[in-house]
Amino acid sequence: MSILDIYSKRRKRERGEFPDVYQYTDIPHALRVQIFHIWKSAFGRSVNQNVSNLFQEINDLLCREYGVFELTTQHDYIFNKVKDFMLQSKETDKVLDVVEITFRCIDFIVRKQPYDYGSQKPDEAIAELNARFREHGVGFQYESGHIIRVDSQIIHTEVVKPALQLLSTSDFEGANQEFLSAHEHYRYRKYKECLNDCLKAFESTMKSICSKRKWQHKTTDTAKSLLDVLFKEGLIPAFMQSHFSGLRSTLEGGVPTVRNKLGGHGQGITHVEVPDYVAAYALHLTATNVLFLVQAEKELK
Repeated sequence: MSILDIYSKRRKRERGEFPDVYQYTDIPHALRVQIFHIWKSAFGRSVNQNVSNLFQEINDLLCREYGVFELTTQHDYIFNKVKDFMLQSKETDKVLDVVEITFRCIDFIVRKQPYDYGSQKPDEAIAELNARFREHGVGFQYESGHIIRVDSQIIHTEVVKPALQLLSTSDFEGANQEFLSAHEHYRYRKYKECLNDCLKAFESTMKSICSKRKWQHKTTDTAKSLLDVLFKEGLIPAFMQSHFSGLRSTLEGGVPTVRNKLGGHGQGITHVEVPDYVAAYALHLTATNVLFLVQAEKELK
């Protein structure tokens, strides 16, 4: 289902009322209602037994994780319990929990049994959700089964999303999990853990390439040692090494150095704080490096 560019939206743009920057603390009521409408078109009728069973599982999972008996006491019908919890919760993270789990169901369950559910295809539902997030200036997107935080739409679209798509293959399963974990830590402001998982994802990507190509390396190799192998084996052609003279220093001195200095060693007496902007830089730099390396491997003869 396409998103209509209705008159009121055009007038808001003309008046400059659409947000220019993302916020992460509030999920507007209108956005929550739009998410509910996506559920209706993607899952189909709530009285459908398949839909009812899915929402019973969602309800039970959330109750177990939150340590409560019920999400809400307002309704007996299970679909409405989950709906009202999403609509009324004052905790942004819990709203995002519901969005993430329901869209995983759309992504992985509805996709496998499309004729048992609604009319909106999973890819269309996910695309609409992400468009609605952007429309409301809310800095989150659903990607690869997870809600991840977005700081720059250009970087996300051109770098992070393609990196996640490339890592979703079985060859890079470990790196994919670590990169998603880094995003999860970033979302919850655990910036040191974010840096550590950035490095793990970066190293795992290189180890996966070495294993795939049967290039000699050790499982204990660090980022620098792994980069030496990739350059030695010609993953980056000679003419590109000359043209991009700073590439090697960027790869070696970016994520590994940031992580080693701020996230990977003991703090001693001084308490070390990792700023938000450093963690964001590490995430984006990791995505850029991973995207380059995986694409270079695919093109290597």
